[in-house]
Parts: sequence; structure tokens; C-alpha cells
Amino acid sequence: MNRRVRRPLLLSALAGCALLPALQAPAQQGAAPTLDAAVEQIKDEGLKRSQVMKIAGYLTDVIGPRLTASPGCKKANEWTRDTMAGWGMKNAALESWGEFGRGWTLKSFSMQVTSPQTIPLIAYPKAWTAPTKGSITAPVVYLDIKTEADFEKYKDKLKGAIVLTSAPREVKAHFEPRATRATDAELLNLANADGSRGGRRRGNFQPNPDQRTQFMLAARKARFIHDEAAAVVLEPSRAGDDPTRPTDGGTLFVQSATVPPTGDPNANPLAQQGGRRSSPWDKDAVAGPTQIVVSAEHYNRMVRMIEQGQELKIQVQVDAEFNSDDTKGYNTVAEIPGTDLSGEVVMLGAHLDSWHGATGATDNAAGCAAMMEAARILQTLKLQPRRTIRVALWTGEEQGLLGSRGYVTQHFGTGGGGGRFGGGGGGAPAPLMLKPEHAKISAYYNLDNGSGKIRGVYLQGNEACRPIFRSWLAPFRDLGASTLASISVGGTDHGSFDTLGIPAFQFIQDELEYGTRTHHSNQDLFDRLQADDLKQASTLIAAFAYQTAMRDEKLPRKAMPAGR
Repeated sequence: MNRRVRRPLLLSALAGCALLPALQAPAQQGAAPTLDAAVEQIKDEGLKRSQVMKIAGYLTDVIGPRLTASPGCKKANEWTRDTMAGWGMKNAALESWGEFGRGWTLKSFSMQVTSPQTIPLIAYPKAWTAPTKGSITAPVVYLDIKTEADFEKYKDKLKGAIVLTSAPREVKAHFEPRATRATDAELLNLANADGSRGGRRRGNFQPNPDQRTQFMLAARKARFIHDEAAAVVLEPSRAGDDPTRPTDGGTLFVQSATVPPTGDPNANPLAQQGGRRSSPWDKDAVAGPTQIVVSAEHYNRMVRMIEQGQELKIQVQVDAEFNSDDTKGYNTVAEIPGTDLSGEVVMLGAHLDSWHGATGATDNAAGCAAMMEAARILQTLKLQPRRTIRVALWTGEEQGLLGSRGYVTQHFGTGGGGGRFGGGGGGAPAPLMLKPEHAKISAYYNLDNGSGKIRGVYLQGNEACRPIFRSWLAPFRDLGASTLASISVGGTDHGSFDTLGIPAFQFIQDELEYGTRTHHSNQDLFDRLQADDLKQASTLIAAFAYQTAMRDEKLPRKAMPAGR
């Protein structure tokens, strides 16, 4: 929804604390409301006087991209901390989750075909890519390699060149909508599904033989390009997350640069230096050539021109800065203290870091704004919870759930049967080692599937929570939220908690255009956020958090996972 943020209210981090005039409401008098009355108050505040879009607007339009360990990410950490402290939340702080590596900031970028004609290009450098040495103009080589035998054709022809690394991606007309809401039938299928894995996952993909061959060839090409001293490599944007609705038309998806494989050229090219997988943010990572993603149509045109005998030249400049002043990663945390059960905690979380091609609006300023707004609602209404409610905004999520995993390790323990990202996976056995805080957390709630409204909860196999959540969803049935799915989903920060047997839940959301337009794309901007959906989500989350905090008992837990 196109909704402008009122700039005078967004002048600084401290001014951000004044975003929310509802916080000036006088304290309530008399006895605490019943749970039903409290939920109605929460709905009234959250739906009629919401500040969620103002919070999201500052994170996206003012702070902008929040690449882990970059100055923008640190600014977001500090602004969210100061904003929640300004609302009266306690223990607002930046908490380090450990060593990360270098940040990266894009300072300037330009690229166009200059010969045989001028063609401006829609493109974006990859994060942590090496900068060019000023503005360079160089010939373009299409590296048309399909087998090992093809490499010899390009020997000694790539030095200083700009290389097109892959075949064109087919672009078709679109007959499916870019954005969708879950239908009643789809929600029923979710509710009826068994508890096996589902949803967005990472870390468990196993390639088939053909895919492995292609991966090996791609790694071999990357090493060849590096060894031949190419100046820049260009690749077409991938098609998006949903293969049934591929994305193009100027939307491109850009993430991290890859570290070129080094070492014995006859060895497995999937093996990285030092026997481990190197990351481009490592302080000693091999730089390699500058890496840039180009929109599919513009990339395809260049390939076709070369195939028709045209000799192309491109002028390109990438000015980027590696940030090494502080190589640690930080989470933002803040609390609403509890009363008689204050030693126990209910956690709300979302990841604060984003990719750099846009401003990380749906991934995941939306989730951060919803969690902060949920806390603001409770603070404004002065609904004092029995348990402490803690908001945690993670960084390093995009690099492997690093912030939440570090937090869980520091506070709750290690081991468990959940694999690297929770909910499954292999690896050598590791003992389950729990810390005292593990017994004190009642639940963790996460939001990280875009801007769509909440339609229910993935139970993560915790069937004992079904009747509890059923009653809590009842007041939100008229707002579209009623589905409970036993399915365990992964790929985001609740997995870090679930792997230790902590009740941890991701909400079911309408996908909208998350997989086709915004997720990790150059279009993940404030305009793609849906105000009414985020109002509904933050209101429901506030109600869930409050009711979890007010129960006599903590939420029921699944059986503890076996040690890995």
C-alpha cells in the first residue's frame, strides 16, 4: 500500500521514539481487565491507532538496507533499541551474538553497454563483491561452456574482460497473478496435513546426480574465471522463489557474492580453501572478480547480440567499502517486565538484517515492525503481564540464522535433534546441554514470511498447544485467522528455539507477492507493505504474547529432542 511516512516525525533515532502519540495515554485505573476484555482492548488499539507502518517506514525509507555487520544494520540495531526504550520498555540493549566478519556498503554503482550502442542496464552488485578499480570499459565475453571440453576455447581470452557466465534464462508471459491470498481450500489442506516437514526450509537440500553435475560445472567455471583474471562477471537474475510464477520485468534477485574456489584445479571444485566453505565476509576471503546480477531481459539481449556477431563493450563502476571496525554481530533486545512470574519469559522475534538490493521491507522490516508494534500496544494499554515479554530482533539471519542461533546458545543451551536450521538434518551427534534459562521460557513467536496477514499458526508438531491456540484465535476469526497446522516449517529463526524443544512457532501468513516480487529482490520496498495486513498481524501477536504471559502454566512442550 502506498502510504507516505510523515517525515517531520522521523528526524532521528530519538525522534523515532516520539513516533507514537498513543503512548501519552494516561495510566489505567482499577483492577486488571479479564483476558477477554484485554484482548478487545488490544484489538481496539492495534486496529484503530496502529503505528506499525510508521515503524516500518523508518526502518526502510530512512535507515534503508541492513546488511549484517554494515553501518546500516548497526544503525537499525540502535534505533530499535532507543525506540523501545523510549516507550518505557526495560533492559533495552544490543547483545552480541559473536564474531561475524566484515560488513559491506555500496557507495556508488553504474553500468551500461557503450558499444556498438548505448544500452542502460538494470543491474545490481552482489553483497561483499570486490569493487572495480575505478570506472572501467572492457570487452564482453559470453562464456558458453556446457562441458569440460569447452574450457579450452576460452583459455587466455578472459583477462580484464566482462564475462557473461551462463545461458539466457527463458522469459515467458505471465498468466498467473503475482500476488495471492490463501484460499479456504488451501488453508483446509494445511490444517489436514500431517506433521511432516513443510514450508520454507534451508540447509536440507540434496542434489540429484544431474544437479550435482551442474553444480560441479558451475564451480569449475567460477575457478576458471578467477584464474583467467576476468575483471567482472555478470549473471542473469534468478526467476524468484515460486517456479510456477517466475519473475522478471525489471525485478531482480540479488544476494551474496561467492568466493572463488582455489587450490588444485583437478580436485573437487566444490571443496573450498582450508577444507571448509569460505564466506565473502571472512576477513581473509579471496576477492575474485566483481560480481553483478543483471535483469533477465537485459542479460538475454546481450547474449543474443554476441551470438549474432556483435562485439560489446561495457562501462562499469562499483565503489564498495568493506567495514571492519566492528566484526561482531548484534541482536536488539528489550522487555516488558512481568509481575509474579517475572523470572519466566515469552519471546517475540523477527530478523532485522536484510539484503542490500532494496530496503528489506517484506524481508523483514514487516516482521520487526509487527513485533515492536505488539509490544507498543501492550505498553500503551499498560496491560501488565505476569511473565516478562521480551522482543528480540535478530541479525545474521540471512547468513544462516546466526543471531538467533547465537542467542539460543548463550541463553538456553546446545545440541538437540533439529539440525543446523531446526526441524531435521544430519550431522555428527552432539550432546544436549541445557542452561537454567531453558526451563524459564514459555514460548517464542516468529514472523518472517512477508507482509501478508496472519491466517493461523504452524504448530511445529506441538499438538498440546492446539486447544490453547484455538481459543486464542477465536476473536480473530473475523479477521481471517483460524487455521492450525501441525506442520513443522523451517528456514527462519524459530528453528533455533525449536531445535532445543522450546515451544517455538511461525505464523501462517498470506503469501501475497513474497515469492514472486519482493523476497531478496530490488523491489522489496515500503510500497510493497500492506498496512491493513500488518495491523492485523501485530494485533494478533500482541494478544498471543499477553495470553501466553498470563497463563498459570508455561505452554506445553514437545518431547525433548535426542542429542545429535
